[in-house]
Amino acid sequence: MSANIFINARFLTQPVTGVQRYAREVVKALDHLIEHGEIDKSKYRFTLLSPRRETKAPLELKHIPLQQVGFLSGHAWEQLELPLYSRGGLLINLCNTGPLLKDSQVVTIHDAGVFAFPEAYSFAFRVWYRILFKELGKRARKIITVSSFSKNELIRFCGIDPEKIEVIYEGKEQVFSVAPDYSILEKFDAEKPFILAVSSLSPHKNFQAVVRAIELLGHTGFQFVIAGGVNPKVFKSSAEPLPGGVIHLGYVSDGQLWALYEKAACFVYPSFYEGFGLPPLEAMACGCPVIVSEVASLPEICGDAALYCNPHSASDIADKVKQVMNNAGLRQRLRQKGLERVKMFTWLECARKTFELIKTVLNPY
Repeated sequence: MSANIFINARFLTQPVTGVQRYAREVVKALDHLIEHGEIDKSKYRFTLLSPRRETKAPLELKHIPLQQVGFLSGHAWEQLELPLYSRGGLLINLCNTGPLLKDSQVVTIHDAGVFAFPEAYSFAFRVWYRILFKELGKRARKIITVSSFSKNELIRFCGIDPEKIEVIYEGKEQVFSVAPDYSILEKFDAEKPFILAVSSLSPHKNFQAVVRAIELLGHTGFQFVIAGGVNPKVFKSSAEPLPGGVIHLGYVSDGQLWALYEKAACFVYPSFYEGFGLPPLEAMACGCPVIVSEVASLPEICGDAALYCNPHSASDIADKVKQVMNNAGLRQRLRQKGLERVKMFTWLECARKTFELIKTVLNPY
C-alpha cells in the first residue's frame, strides 16, 4: 500500500517571488526523481492540492497530479479546507505557512524575519506569522529551513526544538529555466563596465545603502544598473533624480536578469537579513563576481566566493565596489570561486534530502 503525500500548492495561485520559486523548484525536482526511479511511485504517491483558482504559472509535471479542491481561497482555504482534503496522508508545506488543525505535516519556514526585522512587514502580517510560526513549530512533525543561520533564529525566536529542525539548502538553477534575453542590454551602453543591483521596497534589502554608495563614489568610469520594479526616487529624501551614471531598468524578466548577471562586472547585495540569499548564488552561477553583506546567512551560503561589506556603512560598500572594479585579478578570482561554490547547491539535492526527511516522518522507526 502506497503512502499518500500531499503538497500544499496554494503557491500556484500566488505571484512568483522567493518562497514560491523555492516551492516550484522542489516540486519539479521531486517529479524528476520519480521519473528517474529515485522515488518509487508504487510506494509513495504525491498529490498537489490547491484552491479552485486560476494558477499563475502551471507546473508541467509527469508524475505529481494537481487537484483543485474546496470553495475558499487564501489563508481561509489553507486553515479550514486543506486539512480535510489532506486527511489520511502527510502534508508538505513549502512556503512558510500550513494549517494549524493538522498534526501530520512538514513545514518549510525560510527565516524568522517577522521577529528579527519587523519593520519590513505590515502589522497584521507580522502578528499572524508570528503566531503561525510558533504554533507550527509545536504541531508539525518536522520543520525544514534553508540555512543554519535560520535554524538558530527559529530556535531563538520561536522556541522550536532543535531536533525538529532540518537544514536543507536551496538550489540555484531556476534562473536557467529560460534562455538569456540580451535585448535588455540595448537599453544602456552595455559595452561600458557596469555594477548590477536589484531594488526593493523591503527595508531589509537595504537598497538605500546602494544609493548612498553611488553618491559617495561620484563620477567613475563605470555605470550602476538598477533592476527591479521600484522607482528608486522613493529612497531619496526628495524627488531629485539619482546620481549620474545610474540606469534604472524597472521590472526585468528572468531571462533579462540572466543576461544582466552574465554581463555585469559585479553584483552588489548589501541585505540586512536573509534566510538563504538566492540572488548572489544566481549571479555566481552566471560568472558574476558578488559583493554581499557580512551578516545573516550570507557568509554561510557564499563562503569564500564573495567580497563582504558592512551593510550599515555606505562608505564601506563604496570601498568594496572600488576594490572590485579597479582590480581585474580580484574579479577573476571571485568569478572562479563563485562558479565552484554554486556546485554545492542544486534543486535535485534539495529534493533528495526533502524526500529522505519525508521518509523518516512516515517511518520513524
